[in-house]
Amino acid sequence: MPRRNPSLRRLIAILHDLAAVIAAWCLAYLFRFNFDIPPEYLASLKATLPWVIPIQAAVFQLFGLYRGVWRYASLPDLRRILLAILAGAAAVPLGLFLLQLLAGVPRSVLLLDPILLLFIMGGSRLTYRLWKEGHLFKLRDPQGNPVLVLGAGDTAVGLVKELARSKEWRVVGLLDDNPQRHRMMLHGFEVLGRIDQLPAIAEKLDVAHAIIAMPSATHGDRRRALEICAAAAVKALTVPSYDDLISGKVTVSQIRNVELDDLLGRDPVTLDNAGLHGLLTGKTVLVTGAGGSIGSELCRQIARFEPARLVLFELNELALYNMEQEFSAAFPDMPMAFVIGDVKHPARLAQVFTQFRPAVVFHAAAYKHVPLMEQENAWQAVQNNVMGTHVLAQTAVEYGVEKFVLISTDKAVNPTNVMGASKRLAEMVCQAQQQSVSSSRKNDPGDKELKTRFVMVRFGNVLGSTGSVIPKFREQIANGGPITVTHPEITRYFMSIPEAAQLVLQAGLMGGGNDGGEIFVLDMGEPVKIADLARDLIRLSGLSEEDIKIVYSGLRPGEKLYEELLADDENTLPTPHAKLRIAQARAVDAQWLAELMVWLDGHPVLSDAEVKQELAKWVPEYVPSKSDGDK
Repeated sequence: MPRRNPSLRRLIAILHDLAAVIAAWCLAYLFRFNFDIPPEYLASLKATLPWVIPIQAAVFQLFGLYRGVWRYASLPDLRRILLAILAGAAAVPLGLFLLQLLAGVPRSVLLLDPILLLFIMGGSRLTYRLWKEGHLFKLRDPQGNPVLVLGAGDTAVGLVKELARSKEWRVVGLLDDNPQRHRMMLHGFEVLGRIDQLPAIAEKLDVAHAIIAMPSATHGDRRRALEICAAAAVKALTVPSYDDLISGKVTVSQIRNVELDDLLGRDPVTLDNAGLHGLLTGKTVLVTGAGGSIGSELCRQIARFEPARLVLFELNELALYNMEQEFSAAFPDMPMAFVIGDVKHPARLAQVFTQFRPAVVFHAAAYKHVPLMEQENAWQAVQNNVMGTHVLAQTAVEYGVEKFVLISTDKAVNPTNVMGASKRLAEMVCQAQQQSVSSSRKNDPGDKELKTRFVMVRFGNVLGSTGSVIPKFREQIANGGPITVTHPEITRYFMSIPEAAQLVLQAGLMGGGNDGGEIFVLDMGEPVKIADLARDLIRLSGLSEEDIKIVYSGLRPGEKLYEELLADDENTLPTPHAKLRIAQARAVDAQWLAELMVWLDGHPVLSDAEVKQELAKWVPEYVPSKSDGDK
């Protein structure tokens, strides 16, 4: 059905209110004289009404009564009507006095008229809204799926108010653990009891869906609510995050499925926005691996700080194309460059650095898939992760980059695989580069030029990153199972991609003090069993372990049961940021780096066995797997 023209709708509203003015003025006379108006006062009514109508119409227009929509009439609209009627109650006697018509108007009519006008105008709008929403005398049959709202705070109140207009959902009640709220009515909906009473209440009311409306609650409370829903075979939904709600990005009615981030939720990251503006705003920033999970999110976060130019450096053509499409639409006014290149190629890097002169570099490009790098590709992992870091870091120093931030991994700690060992070597390359930079400045005290500061950031797995278990598990669930987990006890640290990117930026800001070269360790929270993660995903899909089986396939080559964030010979120092600590790692120097480069440059290719043998010399804490078949 086509929508009514807004101009026509406004005209109807004006005509309605003018009719209300006529009705109220006439009823005021009728009530004053008990529906038997004397002739002389009937003459007064007829003489004054033609003047009352335009006076009231002018007041209504002045107070903007026709900018709202009746279907969404609310308390602010009623307040505007009340103010307009009060103003009209003063303007009408004044106008009639100036026209010398006031003498024939009874004073009680002047009192009754605004009261009657308020009832007619306010009541008609309220009645129309109730009718459109189907609440007028319950004339409409109940529509939408019955749903329980978990929580009775401000967010839940706003949600039930908005869902009252929904055709998809029909709220049947709320549940909250605060006993003081029980039996209360919120926008016409009752708080029926505690959240743990959901199974009995859902069965009684025949409810198959529940909305968790507690965005500011702890992730433990949200997980408990989800587990209660799962036990009751009730599909759980949730509202947007608290940060998104207060930022105005979304509204409370944009309900969605519960995601793993909600269950593994962590406290929001507090950023030093002023400091990050100093680091990024108005400067050219280059991100390698810009099409990857972390690299792309870093670009999104950096764009918020309005750099002079953002250079997205990526080897994968499709990944860079996708970033070009996304960023051209999302940030049309920000200068950007989408550059294809390999961090191992000095000539290409020199060309890019000459053209764009980046002040800050975030190095996220890496080969990071443990089993793939462990077999058949070990030498390529070392070349890309170590040699690539060295070439990029050396280029950054040559071109006067202010800050170089390396994205590292928890797998660099006491590594048992090639990927982890190569990332630890990348850290050490940056440490050695920092030593060289610091030594050159000490040897030339008169050199006041700003030198490159190196910062390394070490963290664990991120939810949903390329190659992570989450997309794989989702695909296995979609195919009907089973889900394959390598070991029942295998655990990993997890954080969301946005949180990881935000903490990388914060570490990049904080690092580089004194002589630089710090390794920052992110607070990854508590480790999570991968098997528990699989069970959560099954439950979030509305299924059970009877529907989707979990099978254990054994540890893969180079894989650990437990990840660590610190090596055996490392300690940490606190920082002003609660989620960042500094690892005190073993120091290396320029001589060590020169010897490493001799090894890396001295061989066109090495076998997996030769790579692992050599890595054990360069990374003493590296203990390779005994054999690829070890479980």
